[in-house]
Amino acid sequence: MSDIKLHLDPQKIPQHIAIIMDGNGRWAKKNGQPRLYGHKVGVTSVKEITEACAELGVKHLTLYAFSTENWNRPILEVTGLMSLLVDTVKLELRTLLKNDIRLNAIGDLNGMPEKTRNALLSGIRETSSNKRMQLNLALNYSSRWEILEAAKKIASDALSAQFNKEINEDYFSSLLSTKDIPDPDLLIRTSGEQRISNFLLWQLAYTELYFTDVLWPDFRKEQLYKAILDYQSRERRFGMISEQLL
Repeated sequence: MSDIKLHLDPQKIPQHIAIIMDGNGRWAKKNGQPRLYGHKVGVTSVKEITEACAELGVKHLTLYAFSTENWNRPILEVTGLMSLLVDTVKLELRTLLKNDIRLNAIGDLNGMPEKTRNALLSGIRETSSNKRMQLNLALNYSSRWEILEAAKKIASDALSAQFNKEINEDYFSSLLSTKDIPDPDLLIRTSGEQRISNFLLWQLAYTELYFTDVLWPDFRKEQLYKAILDYQSRERRFGMISEQLL
């Protein structure tokens, strides 16, 4: 067992971890390979981190897999990513079922290629009864898009004579694609970049942020344990002072 894992407090494991998986392309370039090769190796990290989170008792793992801005990347990379997603969902379905992990997706799935969307929805259906942990893939996702869609829904509903809801945080949250998912306790971003990149802007209001220089294909269990250990060293006050938490 990892020495770092032995130092983790099982009572303070974050219940929802969100990860911006960054650095696949740079990892590939560093190793003299095309960018898509970095994404393929990154899938191994996805598998290992997913299994490690389930073992630790994390209830939700949300991975930023493909943003709306990623459509602007070279066409060969985008096409390869869509194909890789289809293959990964099919290949890892047995692992998800064995580990009692439920697959879920957030984002504008209608904007995904039909073959990719169908493979994803099939995986979601087949794992729908699993209960140990939920793996949320953010695909064709943009937090600004998500917030705008919620605002449009409120504006549309407000025109109805039957609309009688109080517009508060709970109501607004219920209109987001994460409506059934608790806000993240911990956000991890790999590759040394220190920004949120249009990811879960509403949901990250009180999330602990952890940035690491490790590129995503090199991010494995040891790096996850380090991030959680750092998280456990922090005091989460949610706007209060330390004495109020005693």
